[in-house]
Order: sequence, then C-alpha cells, then structure tokens
Amino acid sequence: MSPVTPNFNLAAILPEILLLVAACIVLIVDVARQKRLPDGDVNGSASLSDNSIWRVDRLALMAMVPAFIALLLLFGTPTQYAFSRMVVVDDLATLLKICAFLATAASLTYARQYVRDREMFKGEFYSLSLFALLGQMIMMSASNMLVVYLGLELMSLSLYALAALRRDHAQSTEAAMKYFVLGALASGFLLYGMSMIYGGAGTLDLNMISQKLASGAANRTVFVFGVVFLVAGLAFKLGAVPFHMWVPDVYQGTPTAATLLIAGAPKLAAFAIVFRLLSEGLIGVARDWQQMLMVLSVLSLVMGNLVAISQTNLKRMLAYSTIAQIGFVLLGLLSGVVGGNTNSAPDAYSASMFYMITYVLTTLGTFGIIQMLARAGFESEDIHDLRGVGKRAPWLGFVMIVLMFSLAGIPPTVGFYAKLMVLQATITAGHVWLAVLAVMASLVGAFYYLRVIKVMFFDEPIDTAPIRPAADARALIGLNAALVLGLGLMPGPLMTACFQAIKQALGT
Repeated sequence: MSPVTPNFNLAAILPEILLLVAACIVLIVDVARQKRLPDGDVNGSASLSDNSIWRVDRLALMAMVPAFIALLLLFGTPTQYAFSRMVVVDDLATLLKICAFLATAASLTYARQYVRDREMFKGEFYSLSLFALLGQMIMMSASNMLVVYLGLELMSLSLYALAALRRDHAQSTEAAMKYFVLGALASGFLLYGMSMIYGGAGTLDLNMISQKLASGAANRTVFVFGVVFLVAGLAFKLGAVPFHMWVPDVYQGTPTAATLLIAGAPKLAAFAIVFRLLSEGLIGVARDWQQMLMVLSVLSLVMGNLVAISQTNLKRMLAYSTIAQIGFVLLGLLSGVVGGNTNSAPDAYSASMFYMITYVLTTLGTFGIIQMLARAGFESEDIHDLRGVGKRAPWLGFVMIVLMFSLAGIPPTVGFYAKLMVLQATITAGHVWLAVLAVMASLVGAFYYLRVIKVMFFDEPIDTAPIRPAADARALIGLNAALVLGLGLMPGPLMTACFQAIKQALGT
C-alpha cells in the first residue's frame, strides 16, 4: 500500500506566508536601524523626522501590501483546502482577513504619533502587530481544532506582549498580567473542551466531527460536556458576561495604541472561530450551545449597558460597551438553527458577521480619536477630558458624533442597520422576547453614548492646547466616518458579501 501524499497547497496560504516574511523583515530592518541611531536614542525617536522608506512604521505598512493583494486575488474563488484539509480558504475566511488587514493598517496609522510620544516607537510594536494579524488569519482559515488553537495562541501571545510593551508604566504592566493570566485560563478551557470533543468523535477535523454527529456515531454525552468548556473558552475570548472580567481592566490599563489592536481585528478572528467550531463543526448539538449563547447574550446586553452608565473613564466605558455589543453578535449566532432546521442559518449568521465587521469599523474610529486627543504626558482617557473638544476641533467632534450614533444604533449610521438585521433574525427564530430585551438595553446604552457628545459640545473646555493630528490620521478618521455613514445608507454590497460568504462556508 503506497503512502498517502499530504496535500500542502501552499498557494492557498500565500497571504499568510507573505505576512510572515513581512513581520520578519520589519524586525530585522529595525535591528539594523537601531545600530545607526545616535547614542541614547534607543527608541528611535530621532528617525521619525527621517523620510526614508526604511522607517519602521512605513515599512510595516508597505510590507503588508503583497499579502493584501494576494488576499484580494483569492476573494471570490472556489473553496480551497490545504495541509490535508486542516486549513480552508473560502470567501468567509478571505473577507474577514481583508477586514482584519484594513483594521490593523488603520490601527498602526492612528498609533504613529501616540507611540512616539510614549517611547514605544520600536520594531517590536510593529512586528508583534503583524504576528498577531498572522494568528488571526490562521484562526479564520482553521478547519481543524489544532489549527484553531495554533492561531489563537500566536495571536494571544503577541497581544500579551503588546499590552506589556510599556514596561516602565505600572498600570500597563498590571493590565498585561491580568490579560495574560485570564487569557491562559480561557485557552485552558478551550483546550480541555477540544480534548473532550476529540474523545467523543475520535477526530479533530471539523467536517468529520459534523458528519459523525449527523450519523450518530459520536458520543453525544461527552460532546455536550466538551461544548460547555468550549463555549466558556470562546466567551472569554469574546468578552461575554460572566467571562468578561478582563475586558475593562485591559482596555483601561494598556496603552491606547495596544488597546485598539486588542479591541479591533481580534474580534473578527473570535467571530471566525465561534462560527467554525459551533456552526460548522458542532451544528449537530446546536440545541445545547444555543441555550448557552442565549444566557451569555442576555447577561452581556444587560450588564454591559448598565455598568457602562457609571463609568467616567472613556476607555473603560467603551470596554463595557464592547461587552454589550458582543451580546448582539451572539443574538445572531443563536438564531441560525430553529427546531433542527437550518434554513434561516445564512441570514442569521450573515447578520451577526455584518454586525461584527461594522462594530470593528466604529471601534477603530473611536480609539483613533482618543489617540489623536492624547499627547505626551496626557492620555485624554477620562470623559471630562473631552470637554469642549467639539469647539476646539469641530472636525473630530463631528466624527465622534457619527461614531457614537453608530454604537447607539441611531440612523442613518451603519450601527442602526446592523442592529436591525440581527433583531430581524432573532424574531424570525421565534425569540421575540430576546429582541425586545435587546431594544430596551440599546435604549439604556444610548444614554452614555449621547453623554460623550454632550460633554464634547456643551461643556466648557478645560484645556486650550491645540489639537493637531497628523495629516494621514486626519484623512483616515474622515474616511472612517464616511464608511460608517455610507454603509448605513448603502449596506447592500457588504451585507451581500457576508451572506454569500456564509452560504459558501455552510455549503448551502
């Protein structure tokens, strides 16, 4: 009997290969650059005035271009498998990767001045950001539980290091320790759940697990126990209540540049693994994990919005806002299977996917403005620090209005349409009471979003320092606001792309 030749199909993972090369190039070039810096300039601040293309921030963005082009070429192609079906490349993975690329590039652009003022302008910051993106891409294309865990750990370890990059800052170090300890605990839950599912099915391949569940060949009792640990681990990564305790402390304690890298693109990867594990691999026990997601969704919507009201720190308020927004994402995920029927699954899951993408878009702009308002020795993290910003910088004030309206779900922003689609899917699934609860929670959430606008435009300024963001960051924040408005007025193309990607992934 001849040995089976493994199917590597390196062409399918060309974007990942190019991104890995890019991250290594950034790290190596930065080491060479450090040797040419003046004595005492260990952070490379002097090189910021250099217009050379070898400046590390510009190099990181340029190094991402080849991988991004490879992704665009893959979008719309038939589903491909690599490494003996351990990796899948479909439109779902490719669309999420494109969004993650854009989110990471925007995060690095917003962060340039911020990291310079805090002596974080280092090659490590940019190479770790790229390695975190690589981990996210692996998670999005995982068709095997081992690959899910490999991508998760690559992303998580990179983000832990980013959170702790400002080593001389006590609050940042404390937040990084909390993030690491609780993240390790979540990974343990996830790994233990995977091991139990492997014991029940005898395989780690998600397609084979789904087939064994459908045929009744798997041990259902072991599966249910495994699903409990799996959902708990996923809830940690999403930041859903009651596994949310790390989110407020990490958002507040880490430097804002790192906070955005944690709050933005990783949410897309988290959605991807939730969908891959539950909706593709474990669809046969949907009744069990849907009940768990329902509890997580209700708790997240209620607690996230209620606790956010009492927050005075803007980043901490946005952390609880994130928890509430995750509740909406879970609403879509739990509405896909109704009485064992999956006919409405593409509509529900695509609504959830659309919601997550647009939420990340809004988060980019919000944390981008926080970084623009900050300066050396001043973080601009407290809500009262925003007093009079609408008068001092009308353009940033207008953008913040658009972003807060979107988070609150006020038309004509994209947040309104995203909430509407999720609520429609929830009602279609027969969970009318859940939809009513979500609407009531959103009304509560509108209070703290509108409070930010009130402070910016109706309170007297307490700071007269000029606000002069860099030209590229200023242009990007304008584009960010335009997309939030544009997708609210014309959501069709993105919604269609999400729907088709989900249909292709489900094989329907």
